[in-house]
Amino acid sequence: MSSLAANSHILYREVYNQRDQQQQHQLWSSSGSCCLLLQQRNSGCYNLFDCKKTRSFKKISKRDLRVEAFWPDMTRPTSIEMEPINDSDQLDQILLKAQELSQPVLIDWMAAWCRKCIYLKPKLEKLASEFDTKIKIYSVDVNKVSQSLVKRGNISKMPTIQLWKDGEMKAEIVGGHKGWLVVEEVREMIQKFI
Repeated sequence: MSSLAANSHILYREVYNQRDQQQQHQLWSSSGSCCLLLQQRNSGCYNLFDCKKTRSFKKISKRDLRVEAFWPDMTRPTSIEMEPINDSDQLDQILLKAQELSQPVLIDWMAAWCRKCIYLKPKLEKLASEFDTKIKIYSVDVNKVSQSLVKRGNISKMPTIQLWKDGEMKAEIVGGHKGWLVVEEVREMIQKFI
């Protein structure tokens, strides 16, 4: 049995109860705010139960199911737009401010003609929303800045994602492989230095 959801935050999981041979389905949101249990009886009809943090099962209607399952979490941003870096002075100011706050800085060195860079940009912006207050994310278009800034970053391939902390580069990922792998590597890199 498959599940289609209008919202990508909904994950589908099947759990089988071995005691009474009833099939149960659970819908989880990625933020953990919604957990709904669908219990299928032998007759083929579904009972809907709400099983939030208290783990008490309360019967709910289909209307409530739609509202809880597909309503996005509005307390956090879904993506944070990258701020562009245009020159070396701006980079120095950003690194100095990050050093004062003891906060890491993620810099995406990209080019407007690079297809992988264009593909990765929205994914990195979504990733930045996960670490909203813990990290700042910036982008540098290597065709729009001076070559001295590109040499300072020691950039040879694009996209290159660097993590800077305490005024110096700590880690780097050259994103020539699949986008989802790059995003996972960036996530691990961020978690290592936060």
